[in-house]
Amino acid sequence: MSGELQQKNAEEKIMSISPEMELGRRLCGKYMTFKLDKEEYGLQILKVKELIGLMQITKVPKSESFIKGVINLRGKVIPVMDLRLKFEMEETRATDQTVIIVVQIMAQGREITMGVIVDEVMEVLDISADKIEPTPRFGAGAVDADFIMGVGKSASNVIFLLDINKILTREEVDQVAATYESANT
Repeated sequence: MSGELQQKNAEEKIMSISPEMELGRRLCGKYMTFKLDKEEYGLQILKVKELIGLMQITKVPKSESFIKGVINLRGKVIPVMDLRLKFEMEETRATDQTVIIVVQIMAQGREITMGVIVDEVMEVLDISADKIEPTPRFGAGAVDADFIMGVGKSASNVIFLLDINKILTREEVDQVAATYESANT
């Protein structure tokens, strides 16, 4: 009888986990944090391949304004997007802190290497489950923020935890994939 009681208690504990606790447990881990303007963002470290300094970018004709073009990264041509422009922020001049984060995204059922221009990389943080909260909702249609998985807390800062696979719309992913395919065939 005590075995049944223990199992029932364990099941009740599992069922009593709040959605916030489940979100925190699902998203906790290491994040590469970076800044755009004064805001801080984080990408799951497993999605980050490397950091490179800003380099010559070749513009791709008829691409979205936030797609800055392509770069040659050790013999492989990869598309590069400016995250400031994608997030509809004001474009600024590059500084010595501006970098390209090379990431892996899923596009058309396969991984594609892509560069993401950010203002400044901060650090790699290990964000625990109790430091993650759901993305605030601002009412119907106010903000389309499906690409924000949650909000991490660090000291006095908040960090928007991004899902790199959801930042681009389906049409934008198709455009990036087409650019990637044509450049690497």
